Amino acid sequence: MKAITWHGKGDMRCETVPDPKIEDGRDAIIKVSACAICGSDLHLMNGIIPSMESGDIVGHECMGEVVEVGRDNKALKVGDRVVVPFTIACGECFFCAKGFFSGCERSNPNAKLAAKLWGHSPAGLFGYSHLLGGYSGGQAEYVRVPFADVGPIKVPDGMSDEQALFLSDIFPTGYMGAEFCDIQRGDTIAVWGCGPVGQMAIRSAFLLGAERVIAIDTVPERLAMARDGGAETLDFHEVDVYDEIQSRTHGRGADACIDAVGTEADATASFDSVLDRIKTATFMGTDRPHVLRQAINCCRNFGTVSIIGVYGGFLDKIPFGSAINRGLTFRMAQTPVQRYLPMLMERIQKGEIDPSFVITHRAGLEDAPDLYKTFRDKKDGCIKVVLKP
Repeated sequence: MKAITWHGKGDMRCETVPDPKIEDGRDAIIKVSACAICGSDLHLMNGIIPSMESGDIVGHECMGEVVEVGRDNKALKVGDRVVVPFTIACGECFFCAKGFFSGCERSNPNAKLAAKLWGHSPAGLFGYSHLLGGYSGGQAEYVRVPFADVGPIKVPDGMSDEQALFLSDIFPTGYMGAEFCDIQRGDTIAVWGCGPVGQMAIRSAFLLGAERVIAIDTVPERLAMARDGGAETLDFHEVDVYDEIQSRTHGRGADACIDAVGTEADATASFDSVLDRIKTATFMGTDRPHVLRQAINCCRNFGTVSIIGVYGGFLDKIPFGSAINRGLTFRMAQTPVQRYLPMLMERIQKGEIDPSFVITHRAGLEDAPDLYKTFRDKKDGCIKVVLKP
């Protein structure tokens, strides 16, 4: 089969690789009908996620048709059309039983490796390093889905692939980021990053009752899409974000702030972001948390900072004194996608949101290596790429 593979920093390829096979009775094999390049995949391309190996198949946003089912899987049958959560979960352990599927205790075979870095291991993820299980990803013609009697959800007739695809990751992630804000009537929510996850967070904040959303980015196409979703926008190269948010909230600050950027924040936004870039380039730091610092300072007293951008290591110079003295609440997670799927599927069916609004580019797998670069470099108005194997 054809698949997108990683071969080192900046080296993504479309190659022929062996077809996946059933390895466990609960597995299923999915013939991929649509997959996507995620902003998190750019962290892989940029070489900042450890434990990648040459030839690893990437991708964690996919859906398709079931073509083979393990003998113990009673939830799916051949021919079912499903969307696959990026978090892999057994459905039975302590965390799965509580709905915290991204904390699954059984799905990461390399849990000891992850625990050395983070203290405990999260769930395994598709196509996202050996630290998180070494699972082959979904940017391919076929993908093996472990614990497939728990994760994938059937897509109803009449719902297009493009409407359903983003239930795999970015829609639940953006929605979770807004849900973490505990939005009350009249609230103002600030969202850093108007990429695909940020766009979903903006619209989810309005779905959950926000009165205003202030969206921060510098890419014109992203800012325009945010305005189309009802947000006020700030270009961080044109204004002082802190001063502008203070002005627009009568000096109080945003009721909640969503960091939808994560580890690779723009390295030209401010002095501290330049310093972050120097530290990571010289191996004196692991992440570039400029946005998180700014979100903390822009949040009102006793507000919430919601973190859905990916961070990997040890964050430097975080203003924790501000957070503790002003009573801030922090909420963050890799999204327990299975927890959100039925409810978000229903919202799509009711017409409350059509997640396909975010798509700007469609292509086949063979075009993916070039589109990785287009997406990374923010060229050609690229916000979201969907691949059709």
